[in-house]
Amino acid sequence: MLVVGFPAAAFGTNCYVLALEPGSECVVVDPGTDVGPQLDEILAENRLNPVAVLLTHGHLDHTFSVAPVCGARDIPAWIHPGDRALLTDPMAGLSAESRDFFGGRLQWSEPDDIRELVDGAVMSIAGLQIVVDHAPGHTPGSVMFRPEAETRTGEPPVLLSGDVLFKQGIGRTDLPGGSAELMQRSLLTKCMTLDDATVVLPGHGDATTIGDERASNPFIGAGPAPARGL
Repeated sequence: MLVVGFPAAAFGTNCYVLALEPGSECVVVDPGTDVGPQLDEILAENRLNPVAVLLTHGHLDHTFSVAPVCGARDIPAWIHPGDRALLTDPMAGLSAESRDFFGGRLQWSEPDDIRELVDGAVMSIAGLQIVVDHAPGHTPGSVMFRPEAETRTGEPPVLLSGDVLFKQGIGRTDLPGGSAELMQRSLLTKCMTLDDATVVLPGHGDATTIGDERASNPFIGAGPAPARGL
């Protein structure tokens, strides 16, 4: 399985491209601020053809480029129904400080084709099997993705954790729709039940593993984390 990640132009948001191999179809996960040039370069370098955009949640730092990425290729965007409204009004999910920052300067449009993710579903797409895990707490519709090749290759499992689990951190719960109680439940029932060897590719920051976070993440089973992201 081919996984390429890169930070967006702002907010340190990681965008990921997932494919079976170079020269195949792919999916784009969380196209944040002004990812177009970097994304185009990765697609050209690896001869990839995007067939969908998957969103871990509806916050603007993860969805900023979803409409142009989808529109340029006539592909759908997938989001959990708990965050569907944020594709209509992304300001509704921001802190007061972030809303003040954008003010009236944000020009926004929804993708033409929006589809809903279902908890526990296995998406067969771009030659991959991608398990969808609903993990609310950061937002009501936060999800994580567990992709693997349709034919197992012996590689370690992968978790795209969005803003649920970070290296030595967890997603903030102080934004509209956030819940510290639900965040801890998601961490314990959706993350800590995975194999220690699982590679965690988070929405912000460096990769980690479930084993490392189980052993040393100070926020699992504890209080809310410091603010990260919007």
